[in-house]
This record gives sequence, C-alpha cells and structure tokens, in this order.
Amino acid sequence: MNEEQIIRMHAGNGFIAALDQSGGSTPKALQQYGISNSSYSNDKDMFDLVHDMRKRIIKSPAFNSKYILGAILFEDTMRRTIDGEYTGDYLWKQKNIVPFLKIDKGLLEIQNGVELMKPIDNLKGILKEAVEKNIFGTKMRSVIKEANSYGIKSIVDQQFEVAREIFDAGLIPIIEPEVDIHSIDKKESEKLLKIEILKQLSSLDEKTKVMLKLSIPTEDNFYSDLMEDSHVVRVVALSGGYSQSEANKKLADNHGLIASFSRALLQDLTVKQTEEEFNRTLANSINKIYEASIK
Repeated sequence: MNEEQIIRMHAGNGFIAALDQSGGSTPKALQQYGISNSSYSNDKDMFDLVHDMRKRIIKSPAFNSKYILGAILFEDTMRRTIDGEYTGDYLWKQKNIVPFLKIDKGLLEIQNGVELMKPIDNLKGILKEAVEKNIFGTKMRSVIKEANSYGIKSIVDQQFEVAREIFDAGLIPIIEPEVDIHSIDKKESEKLLKIEILKQLSSLDEKTKVMLKLSIPTEDNFYSDLMEDSHVVRVVALSGGYSQSEANKKLADNHGLIASFSRALLQDLTVKQTEEEFNRTLANSINKIYEASIK
C-alpha cells in the first residue's frame, strides 16, 4: 500500500473524479457527451468510444493534481492504456492522481427498501489484477430507497464484509451505500445508515482503513463524526442526480466533505468541442467542484 497515496487521500485538498461508468451507464454517458447509440453497433465499439472520452479528460491540462486527488476507473479502463501506460500508472506517474477501481457488478432487485450489490464474481482475481496494475483502492455501490432498518443494516453489513477482503488484498475500499436523493424519508435513512456504519467501524481491527462515499446529507455536517474515526481515510460525496450547481451548493455547506462526482463533473463536455473549448469547459467544472470541496 502506497503511503504517499494514503497521506494524499487523507489530507490533500481536492476531490475525486468518478470516471467509472459501467456497461449499463456508458450509453447514457456517451449520449451526454454527444455520441448517439447509432454511432456504435457492439460493446467493443462502445467501450472504445468511452475510453477515447476518458482519455481526453485525463490528458487535459485542466485535469491535474492541484484540484483532483483521485480518479475512479471502470474495469475496462484499468486494462487499457494512455500513451503506452496502463491508465492507473498514467494517472499516478504522469498526473500524481490516485487511481481507484469500480468493482461492483450492479444491483439486485429492491428488497426491504434497499438494492444490495450483486455477487462480485471472481473478486479475488479482480483484486489481484488491481494490485498488479498499481491501483490504490476500489469502489462499490449499493442504494437505499427507504428508511428500513433491516434493509439498511443488510447493506452496511454486505459493504463491510467485502471491504475487509479488499483491505486484506492490499487495497483501500470505498464503501458507497447511496441514499436515493428522491427518497421521501432520506433524513431518517441517513440516521439509520450512520448508526450501522459506526457499529461496523467500531468492529474493525486497528490497522484496517476504509473510505466512505455517501449522498450529501439532509442535515449539514451530519457525517462529521465519521470523518474523525481513525479507520476512515476520507469521506466523499456523490452527486446522486443533482445538477452540478445544486451539488456544489449542498457540498459547500458540509465542512470536510469532498466531491466524488461523475455526471456533475462531465455534464457540459461534448465530443464536438474544440480542444480549447473542451479544456476550458472542463477547467470551469473542476474549479467549481474544487471550491465547493475545500470551502
């Protein structure tokens, strides 16, 4: 485990860029970027196009370590290269940006008010490959739809069970139990979620470290006590469907909470922009998210 990267993630100013759209969400990401479904006829072509998009973002001078601490990658992206280096190596060696890998395989049907993660096939193999490709940590997402205490406990239990295995493999897990921003009892869900997270953190051995990726809370600074836990490297926030301006405004009201945005980061980028337009637009987004993260 890279000590320099742990210090950077724990104490650095900036945010995490989520560039981890999976097979299911890639068509929407490409459409937002201005590439329609009719532009490709199979998965290979689709992933080629999205890698070109991600490569353009990562290579942009706007995408730099002054503002960005880390970047979350999709499996396909981890296995691809930028200028002859695996993406994770390029991020760290050329940009000083810490690489993470999305490892979850999507969600199960809703039960007890939550969507648990599907089983992660060949988890040991994926973690071994991530270590070999110099990835620092992983990310896995599940979703809370209702304030159901049994469902929320099951989500947190599942996340921490896998997180222990990830840490033992030599990686830092990002635990992401997202609370749906449209939930009618979002605030109550957040209370139940924090109780279960604190229970799990108290059960970890002294050396185990995790990160938490959470929806921006209804009550400002609600997750401050999680940030102070000795097991927690960093607490980051997902945009969760908010527009960039909404997400930034809410984030800025939460001291110590930093962004890990995807759609809110990329929302104004298009394939038809000139390099100058693209870099200027990306820089504008990055600056605004950075300011909200360090405020």
